[in-house]
Amino acid sequence: MATRLDTTTRNAQADAVGTRMTGGSVKIYTGTQPTLATDTATGTLLATVTLGTAPSASSGTVSMPDPASVNAVATGTAGWFRVLTSGGATVWDGAIGAEGTLSSTSLVSGNPVDLSAVTYTVPAG
Repeated sequence: MATRLDTTTRNAQADAVGTRMTGGSVKIYTGTQPTLATDTATGTLLATVTLGTAPSASSGTVSMPDPASVNAVATGTAGWFRVLTSGGATVWDGAIGAEGTLSSTSLVSGNPVDLSAVTYTVPAG
């Protein structure tokens, strides 16, 4: 039998992740994300974006407010990202184009990077 979660439980789980994301950062890399969020980051670090305060979750989803743009530190195609706490601990990894949205995946060193969305969702089951 499959596990299924009600919305209140999904929101509580997403809020817990949002709390860890608040004031943290998103590191954007080239290539494919590692198998586990605890694995060493792979690819070239393209940019680091600072996150603000997470809003309350809705329907099991927490979507971070649009962070300020930063300049890329390297040139490459963004493939994945890692979310870190304000203390630098890994929270979760996501794919660019799925959980993270960029205005362009082709980043150029010194040019602006606009990460317009970072969304974490707890599945219903």
